[in-house]
Amino acid sequence: MTKLIDLSDAVQKIPDGATLMIGGFLAVGAPLRLISELERQGKRDLTIIVNDTNRAGKGVGKLIAAKAVKKVIASHVGTNSDTQKQLLDGDIEVELVPQGTLAERIRAGGVGLGGFLTPTGVGTLVEADKPLLEIDGRTYLLEKPLRADFALVSAASADHKGNLVYALTARNFNPLMAMAADTVIAEAHQIVPVGCLPPDSVVTPGAVVDYLVAKEARHG
Repeated sequence: MTKLIDLSDAVQKIPDGATLMIGGFLAVGAPLRLISELERQGKRDLTIIVNDTNRAGKGVGKLIAAKAVKKVIASHVGTNSDTQKQLLDGDIEVELVPQGTLAERIRAGGVGLGGFLTPTGVGTLVEADKPLLEIDGRTYLLEKPLRADFALVSAASADHKGNLVYALTARNFNPLMAMAADTVIAEAHQIVPVGCLPPDSVVTPGAVVDYLVAKEARHG
């Protein structure tokens, strides 16, 4: 059963050094309240799996600016000068993954696959240290799945069982990440009684959501 939880209490469950998947494309669909609370609580040595690091001081960029992150796995760093500077200074590790490959690695982690084959990155730096297979005359990389200790996701609507509905492009990485982490913490713009969400609109079922952040919180 999903637990409705205070924002501060939810983030306290995340230890220093944890690996986090954080939804969003730039700030669209990002769990902004959870990100801000991570910064406020001073979490450190995090590995974050994200599409991008947004802009300096915005969204995930808050964690970069606070030097809370030791490693980023992302398709690009966004326009975040803080990430660029920390990378050049050797203060942060960045693993760049082609965007489609990133999404599929997360999906593979969520559905229990041992990996998948893709031609993307063959003949580039992306193929370094990865197995190559030739099938029907075409070369593929074997990409391994990604999982995390925690997934932090944002939804447009949730009910008290944790069923989640997303709005338009804010859906992006959130549903994939909710399937690929040991613990899922969700925030939503609105929380409605059970039965108010049309079943066909639910993308992430409450069965995979461990904690739903209460709409009102002591620290927001």
